[in-house]
Amino acid sequence: MIPGAAAAMPSGAAVLPGLSVAQACQWPVVPAPDTLIDSAHRRSAAYGLRPDSVADYTPLSRGELAILLERNHALYRHATPVMESLYEQIIHTHHMVVLTDASGAILHTIGDADFMEKADRVALSPGVAWSEQSKGTNAIGTAIAEQSATVIHAGQHYLSANHFLTCSAAPIFDAGGKLLGVLDVTGDQHHFHRHTLGLVRMSAQMIENQLFTSSYQDAVLLHVHSRPEFIGTLMEGLICFRPDGRFLAASRSGLFQTGMSMAALQMHSFQSLFGISIAQLMDQLRRADGGLLALNLFNGIRMHVRASDGGRSRQMISHAADRLTLRETPQSPLQPASAGQSLAALATGDAQIDAVISKLSKVAGKGIPVLLTGETGTGKERFARAIHQASPRHRQAFVALNCAAIPESLIEAELFGYEEGAFTGARKKGQKGKILQAHGGTLFLDEIGDMPLNLQARLLRVLQERAVLPVGAVSTIPVNIEVICATHQPLRQMIADKLFREDLYYRLNGMVVRLPALRERTDLAVVVQRMLAELDAQRIWEISEAVMDEFRRHPWPGNLRQLHSLLRTAMLMADDSSRIEIQHLPDDFWESLPAAQTHTVAAAEMGTASAASAVTQATTVAAAERRLIRDTLAACDGNVSAAARQLGISRNTLYRKLSAESD
Repeated sequence: MIPGAAAAMPSGAAVLPGLSVAQACQWPVVPAPDTLIDSAHRRSAAYGLRPDSVADYTPLSRGELAILLERNHALYRHATPVMESLYEQIIHTHHMVVLTDASGAILHTIGDADFMEKADRVALSPGVAWSEQSKGTNAIGTAIAEQSATVIHAGQHYLSANHFLTCSAAPIFDAGGKLLGVLDVTGDQHHFHRHTLGLVRMSAQMIENQLFTSSYQDAVLLHVHSRPEFIGTLMEGLICFRPDGRFLAASRSGLFQTGMSMAALQMHSFQSLFGISIAQLMDQLRRADGGLLALNLFNGIRMHVRASDGGRSRQMISHAADRLTLRETPQSPLQPASAGQSLAALATGDAQIDAVISKLSKVAGKGIPVLLTGETGTGKERFARAIHQASPRHRQAFVALNCAAIPESLIEAELFGYEEGAFTGARKKGQKGKILQAHGGTLFLDEIGDMPLNLQARLLRVLQERAVLPVGAVSTIPVNIEVICATHQPLRQMIADKLFREDLYYRLNGMVVRLPALRERTDLAVVVQRMLAELDAQRIWEISEAVMDEFRRHPWPGNLRQLHSLLRTAMLMADDSSRIEIQHLPDDFWESLPAAQTHTVAAAEMGTASAASAVTQATTVAAAERRLIRDTLAACDGNVSAAARQLGISRNTLYRKLSAESD
């Protein structure tokens, strides 16, 4: 943080709404590089300025300023409360917050009185222009010229009169990418701090988000992120659609989350992006836990979604839902079908992965059920889709159901479907279940170990009789499907504990393959480069050797899913550099490292002294948790169900912790 702000901000306090101190400090910034400064100085000289020039400090008249404020009314209205919140974090640190329009004309300022007096000497006040043409190289003007956030410190300013300043500025864009203005924090050069720009960028993003939502009040607004905990924070992306599903706009973070450009998104509707209609989305969200749903884009990127909509769009969606029939969408709303990759395309040079691909290639499309095992996040669904692509059924539906993601009370209806009037709240004309949606294609049951016992018996009957009986129906419907299942749980142990049916297990395990954990693989560098290419096809990204060394030592408890999420975050932190360094890695990456490793060096490289202590603390907590689990199991004579109840966790969670302890 900026020196002096810490006293007013307890550890863990929110810097801005939805932003923690740690998040704000994930963007450490140093003054602009020499190449940028050289270019900016050449532009300044071309404008006819000299370093010793006396700048034009003439402000707009009161009437002209009023017209300027009216012209930028929306920007001013949404920015001023954010500026006040930002100023609360830097109060008494000899700084001020500045808002300008797209030309660099100052609209509003707020700051410490002692520094504002100094700023008046160089006309850092409303109505004065701070473009490069007027003031030479400065953070506001250079951010406009470069269309990116920047820091201009002390002697980097072109005019010598401004050398006492240190300035951090971030541009503010509208939903179409048009520059609206600049948010800037300026202070005395002796009080420079490298994390100031992180706060400014976060504040600019907050303004952009507020402008975005206010511009599309009658549209369907999606709040999206690859990690559910970031929904509702400044890190979330925003995407807007018309009630009929037509794409309208996306915020910059929204574009990053989809991995697509604005031009590419404009070619799509909601249906073509996610494989379901807006009405179906709203129907699924009404039943989703916490109003949050996991969806897959057609390109395979998985994101968590929450939706909000205005009054008119809500009425139109409700009307569309009344006319909705499930024949519109054969695939699962939770896991839309995508083109997928071939099995061969999943080869990355690791011997274990090559062996898995070889086995699966021999059974794909041969009517042999496949059971994929391995830790969570090892890519089981991607392999399931590749098996489907390798089979004669590849032109038919691939329907996925995550048995752990749907409440137990809804799994039966989701899997088997139901007839009209089968239960209170049932849809008119009923609902076609996942089994019937997959007719002719492939049914993928993820986390099969979480399926309730009574439904396991019904699934076994379907697989034996090749017919399904929807809830409330009186006759069965023939079905032709291939089944692929996946789990990270010890099914044999669950069979012994009477938690999983033995007859179903042997019906599903025609071919059992275990996907190796990421830490066990030898192809980490290849995996990283492929993920970077998938996340950003426009640029060639590099990973520093120091980062790769840490990657090779990391245990990767979340496997590929964790790596994917980490790279997305690191790319955002790296901004325009196209090179990921140690300081771009999020804090929780270090907390997962083994306790035996020395983290002091890594902490120093990250610029934080808390990383090592966080690891030690996390290790101590984990050890205490393991002791508690062992003691509780012993007290319950090894009865897992009783121990889970006593610990206040589910059996599945307890199994996962036991499995992690034995690894």
